[in-house]
Amino acid sequence: MKMIFRYSLCFFLFSFLTEISFAQDSTIITKVPKFKPPVVKTFLGINQNGAQVTVDEGKQLVGLPLKIADDKNNTYDIDSYQFLYKQKSYIMNDETGKREVSYTLVAERFDSTPLPKVWIDNIKGRLQPDEQLYFFDIVVKDKQGRKFFAPELKITIK
Repeated sequence: MKMIFRYSLCFFLFSFLTEISFAQDSTIITKVPKFKPPVVKTFLGINQNGAQVTVDEGKQLVGLPLKIADDKNNTYDIDSYQFLYKQKSYIMNDETGKREVSYTLVAERFDSTPLPKVWIDNIKGRLQPDEQLYFFDIVVKDKQGRKFFAPELKITIK
């Protein structure tokens, strides 16, 4: 008798737990209208993706805010972005005894533009040819607060 009672209890608990785990949620799902983000361009000063600038121009650009605009010149607020600085340095090859070029990548996510003062000062103090300033994963908001990605911006120092 005890054995039947145990099996019945186990079966009842198993059925109850299975029913709970597969039960449908009673919340109402509302459809959100599809959002087609506008076609925008990313600027740093007057420069767009793929620009090549001199060291002096690069030192000025690094302190400027990013600007996202569409073809009607409407600007969009920046929610966040990632910035990568590809820094050139030299190392001594132990085998050949010659100096070789090496690159170090320094990156961070930011939610305001321009870059923080410490970043600007550090980059201005070291900027040299063949380095890159790279802004990517740029998230912007339109007037209704809808978020979307803006194109990346890579500037090479010549």
